[in-house]
Amino acid sequence: MKSFITSDGLRLDYRIEGAGKPLLCLPGLTRSLEDFDELTAAMQGEAQIIRLTMRGRNGSDWAEVFTSYNIVQEARDVVEFMDFIGLEKTTIIGTSRGGFNAMILAATTPGRLAGVLLNDIGPELAAEGIAKIMDYVGKPPRARDLAALVAGLKSEMAAAFPDLSDAKWEVLARRWFSVSKAGIALNYDPAIGKAMAEQAKGEAPDLWGLFDLMANTPLALLRGENSDLLSAETAAQMRARRPDMHYAEVPDRGHIPLLDEPQSLEIIRKLLEQA
Repeated sequence: MKSFITSDGLRLDYRIEGAGKPLLCLPGLTRSLEDFDELTAAMQGEAQIIRLTMRGRNGSDWAEVFTSYNIVQEARDVVEFMDFIGLEKTTIIGTSRGGFNAMILAATTPGRLAGVLLNDIGPELAAEGIAKIMDYVGKPPRARDLAALVAGLKSEMAAAFPDLSDAKWEVLARRWFSVSKAGIALNYDPAIGKAMAEQAKGEAPDLWGLFDLMANTPLALLRGENSDLLSAETAAQMRARRPDMHYAEVPDRGHIPLLDEPQSLEIIRKLLEQA
């Protein structure tokens, strides 16, 4: 595939697989296109899965100016990417921060959206989840080897994801971190943490206003039953404002559902059919 270069000169990693209605998958804050491996395998033959890793994350170039790690710039990258591959209109799966990117697109280029699925994200974020993110983002992992890394992830997350096997925890550990003979390291630019800290100093934007701008866009919402970022109360408010929104709460999942669960796949298929 040809390299995709943003207008400010960064090469972003992407992958396009399958045929059918396009599904553009945007990952979370520190995550990459690999977070959609399960979805790609589960929907083989049902849709064209297009995955993009945002600037500064695993596989994509790091930015020289850390302030470009913001949802407006990232949404601009998405539009440039769509233009690059000739994608006029698409359904977007926005996982966590990727959902914020989709909300920005609804405000700036609504005609490019055939539908949006928000994966465990909404206009209000629970304080517990935000505190957890700010505590780890941009900081080097404490684990020094793979076994310690897997054990640490299970200790922190097993209550929210109680049905994952040891083998799956190892897959996720290798996906979310750089694992090599030299040890364990972040697989994203630590300056993303600096950008988050700077942005937290400002006044929080009205994300409900962005959510409401999707009024004419087919919409779906997934919430992990054990999510510490999207509360059940916020999900209920979102459903009240969009009674037509497809919705599912995914059992045995925290932040975020992996998207291969039966509940997740049913909602994605409904949204694609509507789009």
